[in-house]
Amino acid sequence: MADNKNFQDGRDRSKVSGNEDYELSYLQKKLGVSREQVREAIKAVGNSREKVEEYLKSNN
Repeated sequence: MADNKNFQDGRDRSKVSGNEDYELSYLQKKLGVSREQVREAIKAVGNSREKVEEYLKSNN
């Protein structure tokens, strides 16, 4: 049985996927950084959205 797309929860909101262009674009626009900087932040601190944003804000 396929996933029900009408059911949504917040499980993925706390993580950033470096393989998803829309997630990279969102952070890129939100924080005014390059796509490569977002990827570097994910490599440096992991995929926690909070840690990635903190890293990018402090290294900008």
